[in-house]
Amino acid sequence: MADTVDKDATHILTDDHRKVETLFEKFEKASGASAKKKIAEDICSELKIHAMIEEEIFYPALKGKVDDDLLREAYVEHDGAKILINEIVAGSPDETFYDSKVTVLKEQIEHHVEEEEKMRDNMFQQARAADVDLEALGEEMLARKKELQDKAETEGLPPAEPTTMQGA
Repeated sequence: MADTVDKDATHILTDDHRKVETLFEKFEKASGASAKKKIAEDICSELKIHAMIEEEIFYPALKGKVDDDLLREAYVEHDGAKILINEIVAGSPDETFYDSKVTVLKEQIEHHVEEEEKMRDNMFQQARAADVDLEALGEEMLARKKELQDKAETEGLPPAEPTTMQGA
């Protein structure tokens, strides 16, 4: 059988976006602290892995090939999300602001996704128009993603590390 894995980097990231959107919907419908905690942890794990493959592989490959402001904003948006991710992972659904933190994280991710794939002249369109080998990038991203998923399952991922914010 032919290899049917889509290796286009933008498609891989778009699939991640849809998966996290589905998890946020599940969280909103969930009842019970343990169900909410499990879904929130899944959201956070998915977002940590997603941010890591973007920051380690995808964004560096786009430097100088897409709008610099868009790229810089993406790093800062990741850092805002990372702070909330760490708060959610360390928190508990019985805390006063827990659900609010998940809701704000969802809103931040929605904005970030808009800039990457939905608004006019978005990052993914710019990447496709630039001289970037999206298939090769995708292969590298899939390998790193698998490595991080395995780590998440066996030993857990470390707290998300902000890269642009001092003292975060």
